[in-house]
Amino acid sequence: MKEHVINSIQKQKKRQELLDEIDRILQTYCHGCLLYRHFKKEKGRQYAYRFCIHSCTVGEKLKECGKKLTEL
Repeated sequence: MKEHVINSIQKQKKRQELLDEIDRILQTYCHGCLLYRHFKKEKGRQYAYRFCIHSCTVGEKLKECGKKLTEL
């Protein structure tokens, strides 16, 4: 029982670390991104979003963090 509680606490801590990492990445690189604004203006919001998710290295890092979150 004690090990189960410890595992649960460790998972919660890891989850919070990943969420903090995602927030840090978004604050540092994504908010105010010139490429996103440019693509949104020129080609639309959907294109800009797809670019971020599929082509941007920051988007790739965010996907990695999201995948780790779902594995917990």
